[in-house]
Amino acid sequence: MTSQEATRFIDAPPAAIRDALLDARALPDWNPAFQSIEAPARAATGARYPIVVRGLHGHWEYTLIAEDRIEAVWQIPGFRETGVWRWEARGAGTVVTHAFEHRGGLARVLAGAYRGVAELRLDRLTLRTAQ
Repeated sequence: MTSQEATRFIDAPPAAIRDALLDARALPDWNPAFQSIEAPARAATGARYPIVVRGLHGHWEYTLIAEDRIEAVWQIPGFRETGVWRWEARGAGTVVTHAFEHRGGLARVLAGAYRGVAELRLDRLTLRTAQ
């Protein structure tokens, strides 16, 4: 098992953060490992959405959607990521924390490749929500 966590101030309101994270169809736009995901315009908890990650087929699922937190899991053969995004309004912006945990044989093999990925995802979220 590997895990990471990072926190960043993003110059965007909490609603913009939440909206970006719930637009599952756009996840491949800011996560280059995701080739495609079949999801509705507005995601819901408990639904499994087909995903293709570097040629491997699996699913994406939101397990919690709250006003200040989103939890999700995605899985392909040999790899499972459980992730959480938490945020809090701070002035005109938002402090966002992203954490994730990986499990599985493929996850062990790729552990080194995921160093710094929590920060990278926060960078991409910052670009996605730029005003």
